[in-house]
Amino acid sequence: MARAITLIRSDSLSDVAEYAYAATAPAESRLIFLAGSCPLNGDGSTAAIGDHAGQAAKAIENMRTALAAAGASLQDVISTRVLVASSRQEDLVTAWQVVRDSFADHDVPSTLMGVTVLGYKDQLVEIEAVAAVLD
Repeated sequence: MARAITLIRSDSLSDVAEYAYAATAPAESRLIFLAGSCPLNGDGSTAAIGDHAGQAAKAIENMRTALAAAGASLQDVISTRVLVASSRQEDLVTAWQVVRDSFADHDVPSTLMGVTVLGYKDQLVEIEAVAAVLD
């Protein structure tokens, strides 16, 4: 299936980052703006309490479900923002590794941010995303 997204890398920028620096989608693409994907179970309880990696995995699982409902997959995501409720860089990296591994070689432009608090009780991770598909 043809994808709408083109990931852009630059030889002038560091290759240390584990993501493309930019991405484009053609004008005829349908953009999908996802609400922040939270680590919530079906009953509304927070999954993997106290576990950054477990919450990142649950947020990705929920993102896959939301994308499927919109006719898309992780391979259609054009950018992400990963929010981690922590001031410890190690916690941010733990969550990021799960997200990065979930996207595999589809290394979309991403921002990783530490925040003071997120919206649900015991929530440590939230992932925002935008996707683009060709209809």
